[in-house]
Amino acid sequence: MGRPVSGARRETLRTADVARESGYSLQQVRDLERLGVIPPAARSDNGYRSYTPSHVRALRAYRGLAGAVGPVVARRMLAELRTKTLVEAASVINEVHVGLAQEREETLRAQQALRAIQDEVNGSDVEEDGDAMTITELSRALGVRPSTLRFWEQEGLVTPERVTSRRARRYDLSAIRAARIVTALRATGYGVPAVREIMGSLHRLDGRGEARRILRERLDRIAVRTVGLLQAGADLAAVVTAVPTPPTGSREKAVADPVSVLNDLGP
Repeated sequence: MGRPVSGARRETLRTADVARESGYSLQQVRDLERLGVIPPAARSDNGYRSYTPSHVRALRAYRGLAGAVGPVVARRMLAELRTKTLVEAASVINEVHVGLAQEREETLRAQQALRAIQDEVNGSDVEEDGDAMTITELSRALGVRPSTLRFWEQEGLVTPERVTSRRARRYDLSAIRAARIVTALRATGYGVPAVREIMGSLHRLDGRGEARRILRERLDRIAVRTVGLLQAGADLAAVVTAVPTPPTGSREKAVADPVSVLNDLGP
C-alpha cells in the first residue's frame, strides 16, 4: 500500500465500518478488494481484515470514477493509479476530464448539425462548394477512421458525392452534418439499425424529434458523469498523492493539498 496521505487518521476499521462509510455492502467491499480497487487489507492473527480510512476514500473515489467511465475501466484505473508516479497518476485523471469534455463538444456539434438540417428542410440554408470535405478531412474532424466513414456509407448512414475521375469521395455540408449526428448516436450506444432508422427519418418531424431527444439525453448523462467525477475529486486526489514515492529527483515535490494537484493540471 502507498504511503499514507498527510493528516489522514491512523485508526483501523472493520469490514462493516468500511461498508457503512463507503456505501457498499460487506460482500462488495471484499469483492472490490479482490479486484484490486483497494489495496489488500491487513490481516490479524485470527484472520480478520483490518482497513484504514484510505480504503474508504479509495472506494468513494471508485464510485465517482465508475459513474464517469464505467466500472470495468474504473477498476483498472484505480489499480494502476497506485503504481504510478504523482505526475503520471494525475495525468490519468486529467484524461477522464478531457474525455468527458470532448464527448460534450461532440454532442453539441451534433445538435448544431441537426438544427442545420432543419434549416435545409425549411429552405433557409444555402450550401457553398467550398464547405465540402474529403474523407481524410472529415475523418480527422470527427475523430474516426476513414474506414468507419466507408462502413457508414455502405450501411446507408452517410452518403458522400464522388466527383473525380478516380471516384474520390467528397462530403458536402449535408453529408458532413449527417456524419456528425451518426458519430454522436453511435457514441451513445445506438446500433447501426437504430441509427439508420433515425437518419432515414430526419426529414420527417418525428425523426428530428427523436434525434433531438437522444442528443439531449446524452448531454444529461454526460453532465451526471461529470458531476460524479467532480464529487469524487478529493478522494481521487488522495489516491493519487498516495502513490509510491520514486527515488529523489525523479518526481516532482508532492503538494500538501491533494486537490490542488488535480486543479493544477486543469479540468
